[in-house]
Amino acid sequence: MAIDVKPTRSELMKLKVKIKLAKAGHNLLKKKRDGLILDFFEILKQAKTIRAELNNSYANAKERSDAAQAIEGKIAIKSAAAALKDKPMVELETKNIMGVVVPKISSDEVKKSLFDRGYGTLKSSIYIDEAAGAYEDVVEKIILAAEVETAIRRLLEEIEKTKRRVNALEFKAIPEMEKQAAFIRLRLEEMERENVFRLKRIKG
Repeated sequence: MAIDVKPTRSELMKLKVKIKLAKAGHNLLKKKRDGLILDFFEILKQAKTIRAELNNSYANAKERSDAAQAIEGKIAIKSAAAALKDKPMVELETKNIMGVVVPKISSDEVKKSLFDRGYGTLKSSIYIDEAAGAYEDVVEKIILAAEVETAIRRLLEEIEKTKRRVNALEFKAIPEMEKQAAFIRLRLEEMERENVFRLKRIKG
């Protein structure tokens, strides 16, 4: 035997409030998604620039290193590299982009002066100095690339997650609630007509 569930106006009002909140949340998520996408493309431009600079820096460093090795020899290059005592210290912090936590990587000790490289001015040559400076530039670019490319991955993950939530509200949750509200509204109208008909019959 089927049970006739009779909805109430209170249930309809509560459902309307839920729909209103769901639509407000949907709009906020859409704005967040759009903001994230704008930030993503902005950072993507930076990443392309940094990647191109890194490739150029590496090519330059390789050229300088080959020149130093050809003129000074492998032993002189290895000796200069081994003389370095103070290795670069990398600091890892975080920053917030539209609610997404991304890394902020920095290092103040990558670029060194001639006197801070450890091998001394007497044992050095202009070719070794240029090669060392070129590779320091490469390391700086790698740090920048690591920060930007990690931020891109984090933003992509958040964009996908936000898109799924937007779609779930837009195509599933809100339509289902609206369909349920329409059914309750029709059922209430039907119940009201039945009551009017019943009252007329009683009076008659």
